Amino acid sequence: MNYYSLNRKAPDTSFEQAVIKGLAPDRGLYFPKEITTLPASFFKDIDSKTNTEIAFEAIKQFISPEIPENTLKTIIEETLAFDFPVVKLSDSISTLELFHGPTMAFKDVGARFMARCLGYFNQNNTNDVTVLVATSGDTGGAVANGFLGVKGVNVVILYPSGKVSAIQEKQLTTLGQNITALEVDGVFDDCQDMVKKAFLDESITSQMQLTSANSINVARWLPQLFYFIFAYKQLHKHHDEIVFSIPSGNFGNICAGMMAQQLGLPIQHFIASNNANNVVTNYLKTKNYSPKPSVQTLSNAMDVGNPSNFVRIQEIYNNDFETLKQNLSSFSYTDDDTKAALLEIYERYNYIADPHGAVGYLGCKDYLKTHKNAHCVFLETAHPTKFLDVVEEVIQTKVDLPPQIKAVMDKTKVATKISDYEDLKAYLLKTI
Repeated sequence: MNYYSLNRKAPDTSFEQAVIKGLAPDRGLYFPKEITTLPASFFKDIDSKTNTEIAFEAIKQFISPEIPENTLKTIIEETLAFDFPVVKLSDSISTLELFHGPTMAFKDVGARFMARCLGYFNQNNTNDVTVLVATSGDTGGAVANGFLGVKGVNVVILYPSGKVSAIQEKQLTTLGQNITALEVDGVFDDCQDMVKKAFLDESITSQMQLTSANSINVARWLPQLFYFIFAYKQLHKHHDEIVFSIPSGNFGNICAGMMAQQLGLPIQHFIASNNANNVVTNYLKTKNYSPKPSVQTLSNAMDVGNPSNFVRIQEIYNNDFETLKQNLSSFSYTDDDTKAALLEIYERYNYIADPHGAVGYLGCKDYLKTHKNAHCVFLETAHPTKFLDVVEEVIQTKVDLPPQIKAVMDKTKVATKISDYEDLKAYLLKTI
């Protein structure tokens, strides 16, 4: 499979080079040149397939033959070493739990998959690769855990100071080994801009190989399409009209769901549930795509003012606004709305959500007002204990800590503070 830059000013490249480079030389995101729909029998017979078999058939066209099929199957088995249960809350609403991995966030799948792909490509390489990644919350911990100890790979994570939860910070600052955390005086967009700038800085790239593990990287982004097919397998016998509400920040997750739809997954519609960072919600109302500085909210992993993956979504629908609107709705909610939803979910369904899931739940409720026959699934993207102070305050109940969270609580944070791009550049060049 070849990949092209969405800026269309760079040569096409292979999956391997798209993974290693992360971003195209013209600063565009890579996108597969072809998407071949899976046969109808794949979805008709889906109940007879394991998650590994489903994932392999869904993603192999984007990767083969660069990773041999047996190796790819092993990568997938190691990636999917935990469950993805759908929990029914009512006849019209369910939640897809994506927090059963090692860092208790949906990004575990993409990070584990990418780490293993990069490890395969780098196994005979004498030169180290530096994974440079910005995080608004869960990406950092998932990437740190996924790449921990991978031969020939060093990881540098930028995160906004004071704008991730205490547990999220522990997950990305306490592992050591080949993982380094840089605490940025700014917001997530500052971190993301620094990462993108570094990729284009020849004084850095001429001396070291950089790649990114944000969802801009095809190996981080594409495996997220697995979730939606796994959910369909659990729901299709009982519901004809399945809709997904995705808490959306950088829009990689919802974009992956749309790729599953392109493969033939019979999904009726997607809902981008936004917090106060509502660029896409406004775009669907006005046709005016106007990025703006991000603002801090309770659902911090969604605090993105210029979502990188939205350009991929536009590409999927051929940059046709009306086709996009047929497949995508979007709603925006305040922190007060989020708190009210957390309490409602707990009191009405005896279910403890996290702030991101609560935003997704609100998207379901709004969509169902005008689509009575739909069954709406909101994504629970992180375990509620990652946002313990908010959740416990709202529901007035003590939440037990799972083993994955207990394991990092008492570890010592190690992070280097930086203020601007020149600080990042100086740090990277110092490591050569």
